[in-house]
Amino acid sequence: MELHCAREVFTSIFKTGAVTKKCCGELKVLGKVCHDAFVKKTLEDPIYKNLSESAIVKKSTKTWNTCALVIDISPSSSA
Repeated sequence: MELHCAREVFTSIFKTGAVTKKCCGELKVLGKVCHDAFVKKTLEDPIYKNLSESAIVKKSTKTWNTCALVIDISPSSSA
């Protein structure tokens, strides 16, 4: 995944932002398992200890599902 796409995905989950179609395509290549592992590992960092894990998981799912609508991938079944 290109650095600017990694930043887009990160920002959409941990801050506020959107993911472009191009970066959604790169996220698809990584896959849902990698996406979820990235979020989980980031939440383990002490820098992010004050963030609501449930809110981040929701934003992560929303980011994945939004990309699923933009490109042809399966949406997440978890909420």
